[in-house]
Amino acid sequence: MKNKDFFENYINVFLKQNSMLNLISKNDEKFLWEKHIFDSLSIEKFFEKYGTDFKTMLDFGTGGGFPSVPVALAYSEISVTAVDSIRKKINAVSVMRDELDIKNLIPVCARVEAVEGKFDIVTSRAVAALDKIVGYALPHLNDNGYFIAYKSKKVQEEIAAAQNVLKKYNAQIVDIIEYELPLEENHIRNLVIIRKK
Repeated sequence: MKNKDFFENYINVFLKQNSMLNLISKNDEKFLWEKHIFDSLSIEKFFEKYGTDFKTMLDFGTGGGFPSVPVALAYSEISVTAVDSIRKKINAVSVMRDELDIKNLIPVCARVEAVEGKFDIVTSRAVAALDKIVGYALPHLNDNGYFIAYKSKKVQEEIAAAQNVLKKYNAQIVDIIEYELPLEENHIRNLVIIRKK
C-alpha cells in the first residue's frame, strides 16, 4: 500500500474542501488517513487475490470521494468513475481531480441508475445495507466483473438479509476479505466480493 506521504497533497486539498463543505465530520478529520484513505485503499487486498487486470471502476455514492479518489491516485491504470447524486459532493471531487491532476478520475453527478455502461469493478462504501446496494451495483457489472462492498463487522447480518436480492440477480458472494484499520481500538472491516454466476 502506498504510504501516507504519497497522499500528502491530496490530504491538504481534501481538508480545504472539507472546511467548506463538511464532507466528513470535524472529529473524523484527525482520522482522515486511518478511517477513510487507508480504508479505501484496502481494495489492494482484493487485487492481491484476484489480480490487477482491471481497467474500469464505478464507485457509486462516492460522497467526499471514498474510495474513488484514493483508488484513482494509487492505481493510475484504472479509469475510476465517481458517482453521487449530491452536486456539492461531486463538485468537491471535481476540484480534487483538477487540483491534483488525476487524469483517470471521472466525477459524475447522477443517480447510479442513470449511469451508462458496464464496469470491471463496482465499489460502494458507507452507502446502504447490502440488500439495497446489490440491486444498484450488479446491473453495472461486466460479465466477469466484481462488486466490492466495503462493510463493517455487521457483515454476516447484512449477507443474510441480502440472499433474496442476490438470487434475483443470479449473483453470489465469492469472498469476504477481512482487514483492520490502523486505529487503537479494534476496528475490523470487510470487503464483500460479489459476482454474477
